[in-house]
Amino acid sequence: MQGLSILGSTGSVGTQTLDIVRLFPERFRVHALTAHSNVDLLAAQAREFRPQCVVMAVAEAAIVLRRRLEDMEIEVLAGPAGLCTAATLPDVHTIVAAMVGFAGLESVLAALRAKKKVALANKETLVVAGAIVERVLAEHGGVIIPVDSEHSAIFQCLVGESRSEIDELVLTASGGPFRTRDASTFASITREEALEHPNWSMGAKITIDSATMMNKGLEVIEAHWLFGIDVNRISVLVHPQSIVHSMVSFSDGSTKAQLGIPDMRVPIQYALSYPDRWPAPNPRLDWSEIQRLDFEQPDVEKFPCLSLAYDALHAGGSAPAVLNAANEAAVSLFLNGRIRFTDIPFLIGAALESRIVGAAETLDELIAIDKRTRTFVVEHTTVGAI
Repeated sequence: MQGLSILGSTGSVGTQTLDIVRLFPERFRVHALTAHSNVDLLAAQAREFRPQCVVMAVAEAAIVLRRRLEDMEIEVLAGPAGLCTAATLPDVHTIVAAMVGFAGLESVLAALRAKKKVALANKETLVVAGAIVERVLAEHGGVIIPVDSEHSAIFQCLVGESRSEIDELVLTASGGPFRTRDASTFASITREEALEHPNWSMGAKITIDSATMMNKGLEVIEAHWLFGIDVNRISVLVHPQSIVHSMVSFSDGSTKAQLGIPDMRVPIQYALSYPDRWPAPNPRLDWSEIQRLDFEQPDVEKFPCLSLAYDALHAGGSAPAVLNAANEAAVSLFLNGRIRFTDIPFLIGAALESRIVGAAETLDELIAIDKRTRTFVVEHTTVGAI
């Protein structure tokens, strides 16, 4: 049986991972589950799967959870140290890294140092710390299998192929809920409108990232580190049907694409089963109903976050960490009604232009850059945005 730790088990990817565990109970043993602060759902998951330990990122929530589970022999931990413990348990083979944002970085690094297989759904790990992750992989020998549908598609297209024969990686994007909306109305976009994704069911933060197209920018940076491809050979195409999940063009002129119904359980399962494919009752494409597949270039004037991500990757150093922290802070402000939708790219651009610099060679240095950037965004909101 494959021992699992699911970091972020109450979120969208985490709950769908548990759907797969239910589908293949003979293949998995869940040893750890973690959540930010959703005590009710984590308690229910703990009673169903009976893990060795559970972790709440918020210490106060851990106190409540401990009382809820006092009749069970389950260790309840809290905070970053608890997350790292869950990521490095001796009986765990695979870590599903499904935590959202910068907070997931430390536990992923701990898992890789412990030579675990990491099914990576946390974009920010490679966006912020790609060079550090690359170094840890070289020194310790852990493994990363991508979970994001786009990176899973590229990973699947590259099975049996030589990286030296890649011409280009093509990441597809749905275009989000505002692909056809007039840019002159973007300032009036509401939280509810931005959370209505046309194709995918995701958490709030990534759904807003899809609406701004920052998610695609983060995926470009992630693809650079995952596959060792220069930024100039990674492009984005808007594909509103979300059937083609991404493509790879090769040196002989051929192109491979991975297609499927928009369902995150498919790439999650592949990350867990690789190199095998397990039969599963996931929905299939009905080719008789697919009338067309459309592709178009992204409108970077309407969606400047995509260009900002490319700029950060070109700049290198601490710029991607600044980009990520500014985006997380700005999205949080938008979700809390403190800024407009159009203020998100404004604040990210301001943070990148502010020259928030510093060494980015260690986790502590990245944490310092992250903190300074978030402070800058909050302070700049009062003078620049709204």
